[in-house]
Amino acid sequence: MKNLQVSLTNVKNESRLFKESRSLKKNLFSFIQIVGLWEKGLEKHSVLQKDILIDRIDLKSRRLPKSLFFQLTKYLEFLFTILFKYKKYDVITIHSLGLLPIGVLYKFIYKSKLVYDAHEYETEIHNLKGIRKKLSKILEKFLIRYADKVICVSESIANEYKKLYPFIEKPALVLNTPPYKKIEKKDKFREELGIEKEKTIFLYQGGLSKGRGIEILIDTFKSIEDDKAVIVFMGYGPLEKEVKKASKEYDNIYFHSAVSPDVLLDYTSSADFGILFYENNCLNHYYCSPNKMFEYLMAEIPVIVSNLYEMKRLVEKYKIGVVAKENSIEGLKEAIKKALELDKEELKENIKKIKEIYNWEEQEKVLLEVYESLKDK
Repeated sequence: MKNLQVSLTNVKNESRLFKESRSLKKNLFSFIQIVGLWEKGLEKHSVLQKDILIDRIDLKSRRLPKSLFFQLTKYLEFLFTILFKYKKYDVITIHSLGLLPIGVLYKFIYKSKLVYDAHEYETEIHNLKGIRKKLSKILEKFLIRYADKVICVSESIANEYKKLYPFIEKPALVLNTPPYKKIEKKDKFREELGIEKEKTIFLYQGGLSKGRGIEILIDTFKSIEDDKAVIVFMGYGPLEKEVKKASKEYDNIYFHSAVSPDVLLDYTSSADFGILFYENNCLNHYYCSPNKMFEYLMAEIPVIVSNLYEMKRLVEKYKIGVVAKENSIEGLKEAIKKALELDKEELKENIKKIKEIYNWEEQEKVLLEVYESLKDK
């Protein structure tokens, strides 16, 4: 069997997509084709591994303006490229709501099975408002019934989908966890950024974008009284300039560019605590189980998280860190203070236990069940 995986990203650092493709190739499919969008500086064709190919489509319409009409033109070009260039795959997997129309059309034209892998609660993301939000909800409600299988990234989101769409079976839960890895603790940040040994390193790892509490983290460390506490931001995104500016002005704020997935946990393990401070500005955040949380835990560092349902539930259940009482500067300062008072040996033991549960090897079992069940449909 052959599997077509389609993404609206540049397929550069898509860890979930790559993990899924490797697992499916190893166990079920003879060939997997990944398709995304090309952008300057990237190869148009590359190989993830033997029989897993990556194509990045260079849209002729890419240089057109970003108005609604031209965006629709780009979408149609992408759609027809998928339909006419990548024919007759047994299963098509789409990785966003925006691709659902393409997935449904492909399914009916080529009699393929369709898997909808919802990486987020897309109709409830914070920057989706007004008519766009209404149209997204209508689109998903109308088309999701044609997906043979739906996959979600948190239990709460899976439950919400089942409530919203009682005519589908409950989506399968495949958490975005890293592969299990025994950790040899490194000291990359102290070595590369010149951070003193006696400092406690708090790490924010991930996208530097609105809604993830980046501004709260910056303002907290600008005014924190503990001179031993420093923060390292590692990632990229729209707020990168703001982070870099703060790192030049304040001695306890550092920036490190993103690193490749194969060395990521070496850097993560170099921190003392991992921070996830998503803002409570949408249901997508409230119910999220971010992959960064599981990367922190795989690297065996405790976590500090904002007071959001799924993250709070995990941290409190397994006693692996601190949940801030308030999603504010004062709430974060209090959480940091509390984190420094935790029993380090108890934290270490709890984190080692949770690693045995939340790793890709365990999630892979669910993923394979999803795809194997397609044979019976």
